[in-house]
Amino acid sequence: DDARGTLQTSKSLTTPGDLTQGVVDTVELSGLEASGVDFFVHGGTTVINAITERKGAKTALVTTAGFRDVLEIQRGNRPDLYNLRFKKERPFVPRLLRFEVRERVDAAGKVLTALETRDLDKVVARCREKGVEAIAIQYLHSYIAPGHEAESATYLRERLPGVAVTASHEITREWREYERANTTVLNAYVQPIVQIYFGRLEEALKGSGIVSPYAAMQSNGGTTSFAWAKERPITLMESGPAAGCNGAAIVGALCGEAQVIYLDIGGTTAKCTTIEDSKPKVTTEYRLEYSRTQFGYPLRVPTVDIVEIGAGGGSIAWFDQAGLLKVGPLSAGADPGPACYGRGGEEPTVTDAKLITGVINPTNFAGGQFNLDMTKARTVMEKVAHGLDSSVEEAAVAVIRTVEANMINALKLVSIQRGHDPREFALVVGGGGGPMHGAPLGRDLGVKDVIVPLYPGLFSAWGMLATEPRCDFMQTALQRAEEVKKEEVRALFEGLKQAAEEYFRTDANMANAEITYEGRIDLRYLGQEHSVTVPVEITAATVEEILADFHDAHEKTYTFRLDDTPVEFVTYRLAASANVPRPELKKLTSDGRSLEAARKDTRIVDFSEDGQHEAAVYERDKLPAGAMLEGPLIVEEATSTTLVHPGQHLWVDEFGFLHIANA
Repeated sequence: DDARGTLQTSKSLTTPGDLTQGVVDTVELSGLEASGVDFFVHGGTTVINAITERKGAKTALVTTAGFRDVLEIQRGNRPDLYNLRFKKERPFVPRLLRFEVRERVDAAGKVLTALETRDLDKVVARCREKGVEAIAIQYLHSYIAPGHEAESATYLRERLPGVAVTASHEITREWREYERANTTVLNAYVQPIVQIYFGRLEEALKGSGIVSPYAAMQSNGGTTSFAWAKERPITLMESGPAAGCNGAAIVGALCGEAQVIYLDIGGTTAKCTTIEDSKPKVTTEYRLEYSRTQFGYPLRVPTVDIVEIGAGGGSIAWFDQAGLLKVGPLSAGADPGPACYGRGGEEPTVTDAKLITGVINPTNFAGGQFNLDMTKARTVMEKVAHGLDSSVEEAAVAVIRTVEANMINALKLVSIQRGHDPREFALVVGGGGGPMHGAPLGRDLGVKDVIVPLYPGLFSAWGMLATEPRCDFMQTALQRAEEVKKEEVRALFEGLKQAAEEYFRTDANMANAEITYEGRIDLRYLGQEHSVTVPVEITAATVEEILADFHDAHEKTYTFRLDDTPVEFVTYRLAASANVPRPELKKLTSDGRSLEAARKDTRIVDFSEDGQHEAAVYERDKLPAGAMLEGPLIVEEATSTTLVHPGQHLWVDEFGFLHIANA
């Protein structure tokens, strides 16, 4: 509420059968005066779920003659070198629906073979015959010369009304044929689903009286309009985590911490990233379903650089063929959910384990919307106890320690293995599960502070409120450094800047907003395959300054530099953000807050390796600023539970953030 400076929250259960209903349920539960709403922002997992569950549209690919099998050939490098049974990822478009068109341009954009539009007539006929719902177009070198793609897209849209058509240059102007093809295909694959969902959502919101501009959270950490998102839904892949990263950067800045590790633990996954100088890192090297043994599906769209593992509150505990206890990646989800929800779940989960160990209050879960069933939690945990030949309580502890081992490995991957010293970072935890695991994970990682922000179970939503509209533009222009002139660098950025200005002019709500720009360039040593991205002052940087920054960045990333080796300029990048008013975070008032008012009771809690202890229980909404408490203790709130282990202390800052550190 901008007028009063207050924040009101509501949370309802996910409705997988109809996601729109879940949004409407939350609006109704909040009791908002809908006519007074002047801003609505949406983030979610619609796109990534459709892809991972293989529930997208029937999609075809149109490509340059001779390159029909680019999705099948993929890359020659295998992530698991000695795996003789390695299998490549299955393409999202079967060979039957991959079509060739005679056309060709070279790497400089020169037309070698004119476009044969007659070949597209065969595509139209076959797509009608096979009931194709979406078409991806990707021609060789269209990132530098998109004319043939644009002409083909127009041709197909005119002859196949109702079929979603995506041309690769509309999504990315970055090179690498396979990655660009896969990105375009996945955009087409989810486009009909997102268009239908956003269409229904707009109708539902208008029916609820909310007629403000509708914004969609993107993977790059910025928002865009529903209209833009409908045409480029692949940019929404990691919208929820990206918003949380923005929120973590803001929390870190308010706490005087520019170096932050962010950990978001939800019901199905745990996601983490590092934030340096109060800015989340954005990359186009994102790979969906990547693992140690699988290459995954590459996406060339700007995405906040996160590591994601299948470990959350709903993660199921099970035994592998060798009898080893595993937790995740399979999850009970929101429906039926963990066994303790009493909605039909029959497998032991992390949430069941947290209930058994006394961390979760069974009568105050989800703000008291429903009670948890301890009997059912213990019943399903007997499966783990039997496999370990232990008690149910010991089995619950084993489940928690196993999932936290998975989480600490992910945290080390984004910190230690990338050359960062965790002792220089603060750990900000979000998601419903973050505060329950943050204290032991922070201690094991060695961070200097664990910070629990306000409303951790709604942290991604909170982050969206503080997010600015943003769009990223890029252009590959490969050239040796000695041939590059500073005027050429500025001209390339000026072209990207004009595209950004045009983008914001098309949005009536952003037309008069002040725009800020951040430039970056990918560079590499001659002979290298991959590049390093360096920030650039787009109006003043010289080639010499850019090269010096590149050598420094390469040394930081790879521990060495080659000052005498020729360098190549690869891709120019421009991030454009609109400066819009953002909610101001108010400091806590003393009204109704005191340690005496916050103290609720005590209960026995199993703190894993720290043993069982009687822990004091506090209500977060009544803790005053400056409060200092010694563990073991628990802090309860509507969306999460914060656990403080023995030997740790907790204090509350002026904004109401909880800080946990070793005593």
